[in-house]
Amino acid sequence: MKFVAFERAKQGTGASRRLRNSGRTPGIVYGGTGEPLLIELDHNALWHTIKKEAFHASVLEMELAGKESKVLLRDVQMHPYKQLILHIDFQRVDANTKMHMKVPLHFKGQEESSAFKVDHCLINHVLNEINVTCLPADLPEFIEVDLTGLKKGTSFHLSDVKLPTGVKTIVKGRENPVLVSVVTSAAEASAEATAEAAAAAPAGKGGKAAPAAKTAAKAPAAKAPAAKK
Repeated sequence: MKFVAFERAKQGTGASRRLRNSGRTPGIVYGGTGEPLLIELDHNALWHTIKKEAFHASVLEMELAGKESKVLLRDVQMHPYKQLILHIDFQRVDANTKMHMKVPLHFKGQEESSAFKVDHCLINHVLNEINVTCLPADLPEFIEVDLTGLKKGTSFHLSDVKLPTGVKTIVKGRENPVLVSVVTSAAEASAEATAEAAAAAPAGKGGKAAPAAKTAAKAPAAKAPAAKK
């Protein structure tokens, strides 16, 4: 993916404010063997570009002063409530140095799985991106995850993902985190709970329900008053 940048002569809060007022976004390019470079970009073009997934998860081609170089998007600072990009950071890419990136996951086939199609389970996407390390040439824009094999009572883990050649995952915390969980629907869960409760209820002798408690004995009838003499 390609974008155009321009060299920025001035820096500082006041200069950046004037730049934004003129429809430009201040930025910086750092890393590699070169010195940090101040740049500016057209805000409107950048605003539409940052909405594309590939801009966040692929090696970008930056055109600057007629020359092209490869960079990665590292940070975007947004205004708290305005549709305004305050600042943007890029990192130079070395073709021979491995890098760390977050790559989005594209899920497919869950509607064809037995968990969804037969058992009517709920399919929850726990993670929508994963951390990977690879050379720039091997970086994928996304990783496709096939969920057609999902079954009731199972989960899809990181180890189940087929990674592209040259790409390895970076795991922090759990060694094999869950990416997709299969959850029984609320109606089915309620029906199962009712059936289990009925099966666990104590039965009377001979498998029959215990007899109801006997009613209290009737009080003796009042005696008739004695006749007067």
